[in-house]
Amino acid sequence: MRPRPNYQAPTYVPAGKLDGLAALITGGDSGIGRAVALLFAREGADVALVYLPEEQQDAEETRAAIEEVGQAALLLPGDLTDRQFCDRVVEDTVRSFGRLDVLVNNAAFQEHQEGLDQLDDEQLEHTFQTNILSFFRVTRAALRHLKAGGAIINTGSITGLEGSEQLLDYSATKGAIHAFTKSLALNLVDRRIRVNCVAPGPVWTPLNPSDKPREKVARFGADTPMQRPAQPEEIAPAYVFFASNADSSYITGEVLTLLGGETTAA
Repeated sequence: MRPRPNYQAPTYVPAGKLDGLAALITGGDSGIGRAVALLFAREGADVALVYLPEEQQDAEETRAAIEEVGQAALLLPGDLTDRQFCDRVVEDTVRSFGRLDVLVNNAAFQEHQEGLDQLDDEQLEHTFQTNILSFFRVTRAALRHLKAGGAIINTGSITGLEGSEQLLDYSATKGAIHAFTKSLALNLVDRRIRVNCVAPGPVWTPLNPSDKPREKVARFGADTPMQRPAQPEEIAPAYVFFASNADSSYITGEVLTLLGGETTAA
C-alpha cells in the first residue's frame, strides 16, 4: 500500500503489562494484527501469528519487528477455513511457548458486491467461514489452555452495528462477532476469562481498500469527523487495554467502537 500503514507506534510507552505472557493473533501478519502484535511484544508477550501462506513476506516483517524488541515470534501459515488448522494453531502455540494467555480473533475477509443477487454462495460461505466460524473454532481450542486471568479479544466493525450496503455478508459476520463476544463473556465469567471486542470504523489496512477503485480509496475515511481513516497503530492500544488485567480486570462483554469522532453507533 502507498502510503504504507503506520504500525510502529513511536510515541507509545510500554509498561510491562503483558510480561511473561503468550498471545495468539489470527490475521497477525499485517494491518491491525501486525500493530497489535508489536505492541503486545513491547509489553513483554511472545506472539504467535496466523496468516495465509501468500502473506509470508508481511509475516516475516512482523516477526522481525517482534524479535527486534526482544520477544519470540511464531509464524503459523495456513487457512482458517480448515477446521483442523484452527485446532493446530492453538496446539502449536502452546507447544512453542508453553502457555496461552491472550487470544486475538482478528482474521477477516471482505469483498464488496452491489447487491444480494451478486453475492454467490462461494463468497458467502468463505466470508462466514473466515470471519465468524474460525472465531468459534480457534476459541474452542484455546479454551483447553486459557486459565483464569486469560483474555479473548475479537475484532468487530462499525459495519456490524450500522450495516454496509455493499458488504452484506461481511457486516452480518461482524454483527455475529459482537453477539458472540457478549454471549461468550457471560459463559466464561465464572472461569475469570474476559471476552471483549474492538469495533473500528475505517482503518488504513490492506483489507479495506483492496477491491475498491482508485477514486474511492482516495476518499476512504473522509466521511468521519476526523476526515481520515485510523492508522493501525491508533487502534492497537485498545487491544493492549483489553489484554491487560492491570487495565481491564473488571471489563468483559464490551464492544468498544473507535470511530474517529463519531459519537453514536446503532
